[in-house]
Amino acid sequence: MSKKKNPGHNSKKEFLNKPVEHIDITSFDSRKIISSMEKMSFVSRETANAAQIYNEMLKDKDCTIFLTLAGSTSAAGCMHVYRDMVKYNMVDAIVATGASIIDMDFFEALGFKHYQGSQFQNDGELRDNYIDRIYDTYIDEDELQMCDKIIGEIADSLEPKSYTSREFILEIGKYLKKKAKKKNSLIEVAYDNNVPIFCPAFTDSSAGFGLVMHQERNPKKHITIDSIREFRELTEIKIKSKGSGLFMIGGGVPKNFIQDTVICAELLGKNVEMHKYAIQITVADSRDGACSSSTLKEASSWGKVDVTKEQMVFAEATSVLPLIASDAYHKAIWKNRERKNFSKIFG
Repeated sequence: MSKKKNPGHNSKKEFLNKPVEHIDITSFDSRKIISSMEKMSFVSRETANAAQIYNEMLKDKDCTIFLTLAGSTSAAGCMHVYRDMVKYNMVDAIVATGASIIDMDFFEALGFKHYQGSQFQNDGELRDNYIDRIYDTYIDEDELQMCDKIIGEIADSLEPKSYTSREFILEIGKYLKKKAKKKNSLIEVAYDNNVPIFCPAFTDSSAGFGLVMHQERNPKKHITIDSIREFRELTEIKIKSKGSGLFMIGGGVPKNFIQDTVICAELLGKNVEMHKYAIQITVADSRDGACSSSTLKEASSWGKVDVTKEQMVFAEATSVLPLIASDAYHKAIWKNRERKNFSKIFG
């Protein structure tokens, strides 16, 4: 830890004075907006098409819906959107970055907050005050290090063996049932509803720091994260699903990880279909050969995604995700879905 410098003319309290408030998709009805967007063009029509595909996923009783999360939309105000998608049975499994689950959701479950700030603020001054910045959102680094510490303490309490990130996050869910200061976090609601959460790059987050401290304290008997077994677990969900759909926020490792389950199942000698439905909300570009892990049409050439029900939405997710999710909530197709309870298949 670097030594804190003179905090300058602004105090930490002055910077961290306006908490981010998470949007509530149940408090407004976006169906008329989405319906109007269907008659427009550009990103509006992409958004309306994505909403239509999502509702088709919800209507398809054989469809397992995978939500993938990359980027910082949880910190930016969409944390309760994801929670409510789980609560109202609109998601069956989650694949996310460690930051989305630990640095943002678990962080707030501990009673900490994200704060509105400015992307134009002097970052040297923020560093002097031990404040981390995500674009125009601030985090108290002291609180984030407390999050690291508690992750390490949870690891200390577990039997020293290998865990998948799903198994470890399940243990975090148990911890939050007893000790959460902010109830009904995404982790806790997923735990209550048997929705597994996978973080294939788990150590690239506060979890990584906490687990390093745990192993430092316990050099001979400690837990490890088994990402290979995790891939097998996620593939097992795909194999047990008659059909599947992807709702992807951003891209990166979560997006590629879930798409690769089709190939993995194939290599295991299982006959599975490509993901039938796919939505990706992203601002990434495809000109560098990436689009944060390929466009959906490109993924079809790899045998991962069917192109008949796919929609790329080229937008910053906080601007369109609440509309799509609110539309689905108020259409209420989710009321007729049976929960998949995939957490139970692992014992």
